[in-house]
Amino acid sequence: MYALAIIRYRAPIEVIEAATDAHRAYARELKAAGTLLASGPLVPRTGGVLLLRVPDDNSAAALDAVRDGDPYWTQGLANYELLPWNPGAGREGLDTL
Repeated sequence: MYALAIIRYRAPIEVIEAATDAHRAYARELKAAGTLLASGPLVPRTGGVLLLRVPDDNSAAALDAVRDGDPYWTQGLANYELLPWNPGAGREGLDTL
């Protein structure tokens, strides 16, 4: 299953920037594990988006675990919106990532 995680900052950008290295290190861990397919900040920088691949069984728990491990979340700097997603058009391209 695929999912989108919408991250919305709750703190001033200066506070977010102080935690960005830890957040990006966490994103690299998710990428290495095959969970994160793509990510990046919104423009303007009010948050970000993660494109995720999670197991079909117990996907809610997997998504909660992604959120719960993010320094932005653990430090109370951002809210997460977790959206399970069933892509139609373009799915074959995602499946090769």
